[in-house]
Amino acid sequence: MCGDDPLTYRLASELVTQYGRQVTVILPSRRRNHGPQISRLRVRVVESERLDADAFRQARVATADAVAVVRQDDVGNIHAALQAQELNPRIHLVLRMFNLSLGLGIRTLFHDCAVISDAAMAAPAFVAAALGEAAPVHVRLTGRALHVAQRGSVAPERIVAGLATADGVLLPRDPETADLVLALADRDAYAEQPAAPPRRRGRPWSTLKLLVNRKLVQAALALVVLLIAGTGVLAAVRTDLSWWDAAYLTILAALGGADANVDAGAIEKITQTLLTVVSIALIPVVTAAVVEAVVNARLAIALGGLRDPVSGHVVVVGLGNVGTRVIRQLTQRGVRVVAIDRTDDARGAALAKELDVPLVVGDASREETLRAASVQTCRALVVLSTDDVVNLEAALHGRALNPGLRVVLRLFDGDFADRVERAFRIDVSRSVSYLAAPAFAAAMLQRDVIGSIPVNRRVLLIADLPVCAGSAAAGSTVATVDAMDGVRVIGVTHSGSTTWSPPLDLAVRVDDRLILVATRDGLGRVVAATSA
Repeated sequence: MCGDDPLTYRLASELVTQYGRQVTVILPSRRRNHGPQISRLRVRVVESERLDADAFRQARVATADAVAVVRQDDVGNIHAALQAQELNPRIHLVLRMFNLSLGLGIRTLFHDCAVISDAAMAAPAFVAAALGEAAPVHVRLTGRALHVAQRGSVAPERIVAGLATADGVLLPRDPETADLVLALADRDAYAEQPAAPPRRRGRPWSTLKLLVNRKLVQAALALVVLLIAGTGVLAAVRTDLSWWDAAYLTILAALGGADANVDAGAIEKITQTLLTVVSIALIPVVTAAVVEAVVNARLAIALGGLRDPVSGHVVVVGLGNVGTRVIRQLTQRGVRVVAIDRTDDARGAALAKELDVPLVVGDASREETLRAASVQTCRALVVLSTDDVVNLEAALHGRALNPGLRVVLRLFDGDFADRVERAFRIDVSRSVSYLAAPAFAAAMLQRDVIGSIPVNRRVLLIADLPVCAGSAAAGSTVATVDAMDGVRVIGVTHSGSTTWSPPLDLAVRVDDRLILVATRDGLGRVVAATSA
């Protein structure tokens, strides 16, 4: 496999620990990115700055069963795959692609190629978590639509399999104890219904806050204090002046419009002099602050920033591969979205403009950036950058601005994520590589993973596996496969006909296909049992 990012590490670990395969990883350096973690696995490492024919020769691609190119570069991955195929024309290729339409279009260039998007697999999990839904999975299988739901929301006769109990036990032996279930979906339920768009906040002062920065507020307060003090002094020393007249003279003096009066008292002269001198410095400050506020507001509008404050929206931080798909899916469901990214040329910036999604350009770990996205009134904050520390900072600032905020966090390290969830009351954390790696591993072994179901920080997999001649499963029964730890058979396809919820005594024959739900370990067991 080729790459050095979290997905490469998870995929290598999956193939080595779950399937016992011999793995070679081509990466630029053992010391950069996830190179150190990959090097600690039981894998052979080839260091090469360029992914070229020489690197593939060092990796012995001519005798390999499969090659996975999982770098975040669609065109570069295609180029690398073409080079690998030149060295081994019969090689099985697995390509990581963000642009699936491009990926599906180029499959004709290769003898044997699978195209997978980790972003497409992971995005529904983040969308479901942001909206507080049980799970994002809707799957069509041989004319059937399945979905994940809470047991109480579906009729008992529509339940296909029990997935998890309330305390996190996956695939319990007694399916009646499962609170999260896989069920048949009605056609109407399967179709996504757009949510009502959130109401816009109509208070004028809220809109004004977007145009007023801290410098302008400070300058205005200083001017007000100066005018009040000057008015008070003049009213005290000039008994012939009313408060209104004193304020009138003070404003004129502050603006440089008062005439000198040699007959005035000492205190009055000093006050007018101070007002005039201070105004010389203060008025340019106010002018500069006003100009800065107007320019910043116009820039925000030009860049697609938030023009009017909103409430009930979802704030998405990071418009990379995953963030781009998340904003599209949320928008398709009628949810108003505000995006944040460090740059205005992020991968998803063009899509945000196309979908009329406001893009706030700035550092999401800074409170003012989150305020600009109206985090204090949003329904959920979804943080999807690739930096765990920045993600956590953004989440904590968001929670400080909005104590009841629902926070969905992208974190790579599972142990760190568990501790963060407990310590900071983070609602949900997800790892893109953890969700996607099983599908890539199955594709490397030429097995079909149809979908993944996130359950807390773990994942269940829906797979469609062929029963090979000479395998342990051939000639056994559904009960034998179902008895494997972490495996539930939900269908058996024989000669093109699928039996759903098959009886346990149904025979499993060569060339049958087993449709099942499994844990990562369970999938490894059943792949071994169905392989020759």
